[in-house]
Amino acid sequence: MKLVDIIDKNNIIPELQARDKKGVIEELAKVMSLHEPLIKESALVKVLFERERLGSTGIGDGVAIPHGKLTGVNNPVISFGRSREGLDFDSMDGQPTYLFLLLVAPANSSGIHLQVLAKIAKILKNGTLRSKLIEAKSREELYQILIQTDDESSSLLR
Repeated sequence: MKLVDIIDKNNIIPELQARDKKGVIEELAKVMSLHEPLIKESALVKVLFERERLGSTGIGDGVAIPHGKLTGVNNPVISFGRSREGLDFDSMDGQPTYLFLLLVAPANSSGIHLQVLAKIAKILKNGTLRSKLIEAKSREELYQILIQTDDESSSLLR
């Protein structure tokens, strides 16, 4: 499975309206629940906040990967949001966060969840890619940048 298999263009928010961590999580969860019928917004938000209580998913370098597992979800799903201004997400490096990639995986999928999470973190460690995402002009451009990050020969799940 590649990134193109788990991210829908409709789940991309080119400019988040939220100005804080709580708002970002709610906004990303809302867009995902609008386009993914098996995902209930309130249940997703609850799972994400429970995960954040364990420690921030702001990994630094302007990136956060809020994530969780949810009953009723059959496959991993991603929503993506960008804040050009950046905001405080309690990141490990204490710097503002600009790029937010929310991952939801099936409740019984620890292996898949961790594999996808690791792949996303690796992809977003690329400074050139982060710059392209911050500078992209449209939802379509953001989508194309994200799906083109997958090496043609590698997949998220082997």
